[in-house]
Amino acid sequence: MNVRTPGFKYPKLLLSSALVLALSTLSTAGMANAERLGQDLTPVGAERAGNTDGTIPAWDGGLSSSSDRYSNPFADEQPLFVITAANAADYSAQLSPGQLAMFQRYPDSFTMPVYPTHRTAAMPQKIYDAASHNAANTSLTDDGNGLINFQEALAFPIPETGLEVIWNHLTRFRGGSLERTFVQVPVQANGSFTPVKINEKMAFPGYLKSTGEDRTDNILFYFVQEVTAPSRLTGNILLVHETLNQITQPRQAWTYNAGQRRVRLAPNIAYDAPGTATDGQRTTDNLDLFNGAPDRYNWELVGKKEMYIPYNSFKLADRSLKYNDILHTGHLNPEHTRYELHRVWHVEATLKEGQRHIYGKRSFYIDEDTWQAAVVDHYDGRGELWRVGEAHHFQYRDVDVPWYTAETLYDLQSGRYLVGSLTNEEGNGFDFTQRFDYADFTPQAIRRMGR
Repeated sequence: MNVRTPGFKYPKLLLSSALVLALSTLSTAGMANAERLGQDLTPVGAERAGNTDGTIPAWDGGLSSSSDRYSNPFADEQPLFVITAANAADYSAQLSPGQLAMFQRYPDSFTMPVYPTHRTAAMPQKIYDAASHNAANTSLTDDGNGLINFQEALAFPIPETGLEVIWNHLTRFRGGSLERTFVQVPVQANGSFTPVKINEKMAFPGYLKSTGEDRTDNILFYFVQEVTAPSRLTGNILLVHETLNQITQPRQAWTYNAGQRRVRLAPNIAYDAPGTATDGQRTTDNLDLFNGAPDRYNWELVGKKEMYIPYNSFKLADRSLKYNDILHTGHLNPEHTRYELHRVWHVEATLKEGQRHIYGKRSFYIDEDTWQAAVVDHYDGRGELWRVGEAHHFQYRDVDVPWYTAETLYDLQSGRYLVGSLTNEEGNGFDFTQRFDYADFTPQAIRRMGR
């Protein structure tokens, strides 16, 4: 197996002596920052210590590895308290405007059971090593739309700007290579729904079994998505080569159309184009709460705060649950959700003048331990709060991968919502043992799949 260490390659440049000195100074400062990783900071840049109130514990290495992925290590715990519409104002400092709006929209049914906080995030040592390398070496290029000297995951473990925080979400560790089967469910305002079953393959360049050197330049990951049910939506396949710098080299996308039996370039699979099989309930860049090029927004780092976010969602991932148990009118069934107090990075994204997107502003709350977006509030062009995204964190202990067991996007205006990444009725759901060749992520490959 020819597994290479991934990295973004850039052209050789003739540098002036002044620029060499400046880069040397930046490198020295970066190395000093990197030395904090694993000391007062965790290996990925979170504050190692707990908070002064003792409600957030210190990070002690995360949840230990286990082959029993879905067993709930906190099954015996009871909620410390439950936030409801009646007492939500008492906790407003630890909630987003979107979460508060959910209590107003569904005062009789939406609740947030709050449990003891457990900092369970753990990743492989090579990811910690990559984060250390990146802290000392990675920098932004092309007005913040690309990376230089980036290695595998977590571009800026010690960020200084809002854009660097967002790049951490975009480059966070997701297992390297996997195949997953899950359902995405558009839930109507009356609670009715039809699950859409999806199969996806995903691989970062360093995890491919074989590839040509020229085929991984500027590639963050490769991705194939196929809808397998219901039958009215099957047969269409999406292929994406996700680029690191989407300004110099836009995302490369192709679709296979079952009716035409043809593969076509799909340059519009980006930004606010409608997401696949979502009934118009999310944009393309809503997947994973945010993905793709950051160039249409200005990114402001507001700071860090303590916040109640979905976390350690083992109860929601329970294999005995059916989708009918989880999906209620208006929102997920609160009996199966779990919220904890964690520190998050708050980043405000406002649409640049002259740019177009259906979201005029987005407020991101990024978990410090995993760099995953936990909550995202979306505002329309008039500045009105429109959609509320929540991602329910889950630690895949068998592979040391923090990811999601559900992504939700609530439409406050229509009363509909979208849920993605549910796997309760899909066996193991995620298979992180899969390894692929570059040939599995080509237009020819999706043409064969369609046949």
